[in-house]
Amino acid sequence: MWRKREAGATLLVVLLMLVGILLLGASAAQMALQDEMAARAERDRLLAFQAAEDALMDAEKDIGGAPGVPPERSAHFSGDGSAFTADCGGTASAAGLCRGMEGEAPVWQSVDLAAAGVPFGRFTGAAMETGRGTLPFARPRYVIERLPYSLPGEDAATPQHHYYRVTAIGFGPRPSAEVVLQATLADKAAARLSWREISNWRELHESAKRK
Repeated sequence: MWRKREAGATLLVVLLMLVGILLLGASAAQMALQDEMAARAERDRLLAFQAAEDALMDAEKDIGGAPGVPPERSAHFSGDGSAFTADCGGTASAAGLCRGMEGEAPVWQSVDLAAAGVPFGRFTGAAMETGRGTLPFARPRYVIERLPYSLPGEDAATPQHHYYRVTAIGFGPRPSAEVVLQATLADKAAARLSWREISNWRELHESAKRK
């Protein structure tokens, strides 16, 4: 009688141990899956970041009139700024050239960068592979704003100088992975003065659309 009870208790202990091992294995598998997903998301973000940085450099060449940029495009940067419009360019050669409206959200917030922006290489002829494997699913895009300013002692009402603000969006292998970078460039030389990542651009864009 006692042997039967001992055998039954042993079986119960073994079953409990097996359940514990199964739970530990399931927990370890779940943690490994979460780590893999996090690593994949970080990889996609880094790819999108690099694509956005490539778009900023492409815009610098665009503004600076690098070899291969069409003369009609370069003329817009040496002209009076009339090519910069609220709809980000009314002609093909002025695509992506934006001018903000007083009292409204900044252009880089209100405009749909993925639709109104200039695709990487459109005016410079640069190439980028996309759409397969771990490559970006689409080429990055950018818009350019021309912003006036006055030096100390000059009439602020009639600025004599200007600089450029470039906002670029880069994509990862999946549409959900995107990074927005912004840089300010000096006139003519197109030298980069500053840059930053706008991590909440999507939120700002949605807010601007509702206004």
